[in-house]
Amino acid sequence: MQAQAKPTYYYEMALTLVPWIGNVLAKNLISYCGSAEEVFKQKKQKLLRIPGIGEKAADAIIAFKDFDRVENELLFIEKHKINTLFYASDAYPKRLKQIDDSPAILYYLGNADLNNPKIVGIVGTRKASDYGKHIIDEIGEMLKPTGSLILSGLAYGIDIHAHKSAIKNSLPTVGVMAHGLDRIYPAQHAVTAKRMIENGGLLTEYMSQTNPDRENFPTRNRIVAGLCDVLLVIETAERGGAMITAELANGYNKELMAVPGRVGDLYSAGCNKLIQQNKAAILTKPEDIISWMNWESSSATNKTQQELPLNLGEDELNVINYIRQKQKVGIDIMSHDMQIDSSNLSLILLGLEMQGLIRSLPGKNFELI
Repeated sequence: MQAQAKPTYYYEMALTLVPWIGNVLAKNLISYCGSAEEVFKQKKQKLLRIPGIGEKAADAIIAFKDFDRVENELLFIEKHKINTLFYASDAYPKRLKQIDDSPAILYYLGNADLNNPKIVGIVGTRKASDYGKHIIDEIGEMLKPTGSLILSGLAYGIDIHAHKSAIKNSLPTVGVMAHGLDRIYPAQHAVTAKRMIENGGLLTEYMSQTNPDRENFPTRNRIVAGLCDVLLVIETAERGGAMITAELANGYNKELMAVPGRVGDLYSAGCNKLIQQNKAAILTKPEDIISWMNWESSSATNKTQQELPLNLGEDELNVINYIRQKQKVGIDIMSHDMQIDSSNLSLILLGLEMQGLIRSLPGKNFELI
């Protein structure tokens, strides 16, 4: 009997299991070797010539034998109809492709578009107050017409209330988890998680049988920070997961907004600090999100297609048509999709902006005028 062909992501999955190989090194190895399968075929001396690969990493690759774990995961993926998203594939979220330390592979159970034109991350304390929950309810109701995807971490408090508010307002919502898709943690959120799969999804970089260990949660937070267009910090102390996510979002040049609170309140201290340090815009009412992100004018259905100057070049016309299709798009994603060098693209965009054909928005985004 002929052996069944292995799926394209078989060796990518295996590479994530090799000790001393993180996401950045995994991508580097694949880039130099041509594929994950080729990585496992290389001799040690060639591996050592790859930047970032030391003795321990090279030895770990040569010694790796745990392909049974990969086989078991393939059975789990097939049984539960899980989508496996490798970073080099077209299905991988475009926003995460712009981040150096993004996961080499993602496991996704759901139907929401991870490239939704508007993705709002919501984070905060696990001890959410009635005030914080009320703010989230108002945000969900206000965002309903935008079709935004609501992103959070399925944790107690602010996270789970954000997911519930999204469901209530028929908005897609995705929970980013710090463990495998064979469980829901905390277990009390299983009912909500099931509803999220029906209109949204669950996303993780971890294989099944991965426990929700403490060190996984800060790592998980970079996916929330990297996948959203704007991160809303509702309530948080000066330290904790929400502040880690906020700092990551700031480092990724994402838009950051925080709800101010009373001086002296423990779970307003983090929000107030972000605002004081000019890292976050102040969020005093839900409409501030629309205004700050300039989403009120982003709907193509409300725009009359403008007449274009006759002297536009082919590249300029292609950029105009691309932005018209996307409505609002970031320069990094545009450069990747259109295969235009970012420096050349910047010059094209500047010229179009000076001609009054496009406008620049927060977060290095652009839209037609």
